[in-house]
Amino acid sequence: MNEPASRRVYQFKSRFGRRRPRFNGLSFNRMIPNLLTMLGLCAGLTSMRFALDGRFGAAAIAIIGAACIDGLDGRIARMLKATSRFGAEFDSLADFLCFGVAPSFVLYLWSLQTAHGYGFMPCIMFSVCMALRLARFNAALDAPHPAYTYNFFTGVPAPAGAGLALFPLFLGLEARSLDLTWLYNIAVFPPLNAVVLIGTALLLVSTIRVWNFKNFKVPAQYALPLLLGTGLVAALLVADPWGGFAAIGIVYIGMLPFSRRSYRRLRQAAEGQPES
Repeated sequence: MNEPASRRVYQFKSRFGRRRPRFNGLSFNRMIPNLLTMLGLCAGLTSMRFALDGRFGAAAIAIIGAACIDGLDGRIARMLKATSRFGAEFDSLADFLCFGVAPSFVLYLWSLQTAHGYGFMPCIMFSVCMALRLARFNAALDAPHPAYTYNFFTGVPAPAGAGLALFPLFLGLEARSLDLTWLYNIAVFPPLNAVVLIGTALLLVSTIRVWNFKNFKVPAQYALPLLLGTGLVAALLVADPWGGFAAIGIVYIGMLPFSRRSYRRLRQAAEGQPES
C-alpha cells in the first residue's frame, strides 16, 4: 500500500497489457464447412434410424435436410476461402451415405422388403451407381475443362438423385395425408419403387449435362418473376410439403431435355459449329 503511484501503474499495465498467447492450428472459420458436412452426415444417419422406427416422413425430411446442408457447405467454403482436399473427400463420403445409402435403405424398408431379395437388387444398383457418380466427379476435379462446361454437371447430381429416388415415398405420404388409399397402394407398389430406383441410378451415371446453377446468371427482366416463383414454391412446400416435393421432382425431370439442349448450343458456339 506504500508503493509509489508509478509502481502501481506499472503493475496495472503489466497485468492487463499482456499479449494473449497465440495457438497453432486451424481457425474456426476454416472448420465451418467441415462442421456443416458433419451435420449433413448425421442427418443421413438419422434418416436411417427414423426408417427403422417406421417414421418414413421424418426420414425423408432428414435426407432433404442433408441435401440443403450439402448445398451450403461448398459455397461457404469458397466464401471463407477454406477449401481443402480433405473437405472435398469428406464431402464425397458424406454424400455417398446421405444420398447413396440412406434413400435406398428407406425405400427398402418402406416398400421393397416385401419382394425380399428381388427388392434388394434395385437398392444395390442405386448405391453402386451413386458411388460411381461421386468417384467420376472427384476424378474430374483436377482435369481441365472448357469454360462452357462449368455451368453443368455430368449426370444428375447426388442430392437431386436422392430426391428423385424418394419420389414414390413423397407420393405415398401425400396420398396418406389426403386419405387416398388407391394412390397410396400405387406409390407403395414394389415394382414402381424398383423402376424409379433403377431409372435414377441410370441418370446418375449417364453423360447427360445438367444445369448446376452455381454460376447461373438471371437476366434482369426475369429477376422479379423468379422471386415470385420462389415465393410460390415456398408457400406450396409449407402448405403441402409432400405434394410440393413430388411436383419438384416432376419439374426437374422435365428440365433435363432443356439442359441438354442448352449445353449442346454452348458447345457448338464455342467450337464455331452451326446450330443443328
